[in-house]
Amino acid sequence: MAADTRVAVIGIVIEKDESVGALNEILHEYAAYIIGRMGIPYRERGINIVSIAIDAPQDTISALTGKIGKLPGISVKTAYSSVVTKHEE
Repeated sequence: MAADTRVAVIGIVIEKDESVGALNEILHEYAAYIIGRMGIPYRERGINIVSIAIDAPQDTISALTGKIGKLPGISVKTAYSSVVTKHEE
């Protein structure tokens, strides 16, 4: 059964490098939905900033961000577009 999908951008701030491996594992789980990913090291502040463009069902996006948000030293926020792709069953 197909679900309607939404386009969103997920913003991630990484303050603890030890969580990067777990973050990458989670993102790999959702690779089929990820449109693109950009990472920016902010060396002056000792953090990394990652943005993820995604097209997935809203509950999938929520599950992904929920898993990311549980990682220590990582903050995550999502901005949803109004673009919804309707899928016929």
